[in-house]
Amino acid sequence: MSIERVRAYLQTRGMADRIQEFDVSSATVELAAQALGVEGKRIAKTLSFKLGDRVLLVVAAGDAKVDNGRYKAAFGGKAKMLTADEAVTLVGHAVGGVCPFAVNDGVEVYLDESLRRFETVYPAAGSANSAIELTCAELEDLSGAKAWVDVCKAWRPEEQA
Repeated sequence: MSIERVRAYLQTRGMADRIQEFDVSSATVELAAQALGVEGKRIAKTLSFKLGDRVLLVVAAGDAKVDNGRYKAAFGGKAKMLTADEAVTLVGHAVGGVCPFAVNDGVEVYLDESLRRFETVYPAAGSANSAIELTCAELEDLSGAKAWVDVCKAWRPEEQA
C-alpha cells in the first residue's frame, strides 16, 4: 500500500508521526481542505505528467492551474497528464494519494512557485485519506525536488480579475 511506503520513508526522516489520516476522503483539493479545516489553496496537489520517456510530478497550490505555455517553456514539451493507471505504474501512488515522497526511481519532482505564499502546506501522504503538514523547506527536502518552477496560473492576485 502506498501510504505504508510513504510512512516507511518518512520514518527514516523522523516525520512519520506527522502523517494525518482521516475517516473521510481527502482525494481532491476540496475534500482535503474540508478534512483538514484549511483553505483549499494550502493543499499541495501533486500533478503527474509524462513528457517523452520522463515522468514529472509538479507540486502546486490547490488554487493553481497548470499554464500550458509556462509548462512548455519550463520542460520543453506539452503538458500531458498521466492516466490513473499510469500514475500507479509509473509514479507508485494512486490518483487521490499521489504525493512527492517514496516515488518510483526516475520520477522527477518539481515544486511550483504558487506554494511559496504559505508558511505550511499539506501534500497527500500516499493515500486518498491522508496528508502531512510541511513547510516549503521541508517539502523541498523530503521530496528531493529538482527545482522550483513557475508553471501555474490563476493563483496570483493579478490573475484573479
